[in-house]
Amino acid sequence: MSGLIGKKIGMTSVYNADGQALACTVIETGPCVVTQVRTKDKDGYEAIQLGFGEKKEKNTNKPMLGHFKAANTTPKRKLVEFKEFEQSFDLGTTLQVGDVFGEGDFVDVVGTAKGRGFQGVVKRHGFGGVGGQTHGQHNRQRHPGSIGACSFPSRVFKGLRMAGRMGGHRVTVQNLRVLRVMPDQNLLVVSGSVPGAKNSFVIIEK
Repeated sequence: MSGLIGKKIGMTSVYNADGQALACTVIETGPCVVTQVRTKDKDGYEAIQLGFGEKKEKNTNKPMLGHFKAANTTPKRKLVEFKEFEQSFDLGTTLQVGDVFGEGDFVDVVGTAKGRGFQGVVKRHGFGGVGGQTHGQHNRQRHPGSIGACSFPSRVFKGLRMAGRMGGHRVTVQNLRVLRVMPDQNLLVVSGSVPGAKNSFVIIEK
């Protein structure tokens, strides 16, 4: 599956040919540099590793400096492997957004959802709460209620929906249409929303 690494810029809206306003996300996509080529003989599978985003040399360890030097490029912040690219590439090859995507394509976008910290069951799972404020329920409006299962099996089942950390996990949004491709500005405009905060890294797969 071919693709590129990008950075989420934010959301806006564009008008289509029928005059409808479409919510969309602007992603800075590339340029990405081929930093490693995986082969079946050496690695057991075929893939290419792409790097995106500049990183200071003083913040890069020596092994990674040698890794980037072999590709004749500067240190990169984000490295991602892509399998089943349509064509083969050499080390140091630079891929632009127009080389992979075109208007009308459908893409999958992978990102890390916003972390929301420790949340209760109402916000995390959509519980309705124990009930109203009458009948003595003065401090249990947003509590989960009973979690036991009586005398049998006398334990709490695994996977029970309870309070806990919310967000901060890997999310994939599928079948987003590419509305605009701006090679001069390295921008890709896709329909709908994309997981993650502004300026967070995303993976766009075709």
